[in-house]
Amino acid sequence: MPGAMQDTILTSMPPGLRRALSRFRVDLQPEHGQPSMVLVGLATVASIAGSLAADAILVAIGTAVFPATKGYSHFLFADYSKLTIIGVVIAGAAWPIVTRISSAPRWLFFRLAILVTAVLFLPDLWLLAKGQPTRAVIILLVMHVAIALVTYNLLVHVAAVRSKRPRA
Repeated sequence: MPGAMQDTILTSMPPGLRRALSRFRVDLQPEHGQPSMVLVGLATVASIAGSLAADAILVAIGTAVFPATKGYSHFLFADYSKLTIIGVVIAGAAWPIVTRISSAPRWLFFRLAILVTAVLFLPDLWLLAKGQPTRAVIILLVMHVAIALVTYNLLVHVAAVRSKRPRA
């Protein structure tokens, strides 16, 4: 988006919205280059694999530490893998958008990852409120955190923003 168009978009917004966007470092004027879409794709695939591995490890540990959770329906690969893949694909699609709208994309993406993880806790807390086993739900909550850590780190490091400075 050319600079004049960005300025027009920003100045046409109500002052309160401009302040809010500024607070979250959404400025539509990044000084960095966009990450390679090939690297975004690779980071997303690696995030899916890493997140599924983390999920499986956490289920194995959780059921070993809390044997009563063995056979819990949400610990079946078919159950958690679909949701994990969907979430990671959405994060992979969000990363290039964040790098485009913010001059501090890692700062913003980190905070978005925390916010999304907190929102994704809500269904698990609903399970808890409905009487599901507390220990099993705690494992599900830890799985969300693991997925967020794996996905955030792979996306921001493997598909990092590029410097606009010419190479010497």
